[in-house]
Amino acid sequence: MAKKTTQPDETANEFEQQLGELTLDLQRTRADFENYRKRVEGEKTAARESGQSSAILKLLPVIDNIERAITYMPDDLKDNTWAQSVVGLVKNLEKSLESLNLKRIDAKTGTEFNPEIHEAIQFDEDAAGEKEVIAEELQGGYTLNGRVIRHAMVKVTRK
Repeated sequence: MAKKTTQPDETANEFEQQLGELTLDLQRTRADFENYRKRVEGEKTAARESGQSSAILKLLPVIDNIERAITYMPDDLKDNTWAQSVVGLVKNLEKSLESLNLKRIDAKTGTEFNPEIHEAIQFDEDAAGEKEVIAEELQGGYTLNGRVIRHAMVKVTRK
């Protein structure tokens, strides 16, 4: 009779052990799948941002040229309807790019120089002072989703 009670106990213990092992396997599999899902989601996000960045970088020289044309527009064209339409198109394009989380880097005259977002193309060696500030923005810089995709090219002086 002692043998009969031992065998069901052993069988129950084996089942409990198997249940514990299977439970651990299931937990590991779930964790692995969750990690996989997060990794794939991260890769998709990175691919989307890379595609956006690549497309926007190809548009920036066009925007730069249009901005230069607007900046150096002859006075007799400033009131021209067609010229004003071009200015409006540029503003619409900038709003569309802002909706993609593209932001222009602040590089106004007098802004403190920051090598993480500004690229010094010229430096005024004759200026005195300890603080490096922007004397002139030569080309606009941009961030996409908080990451610099093109540094602002600037002339730097000391103040």
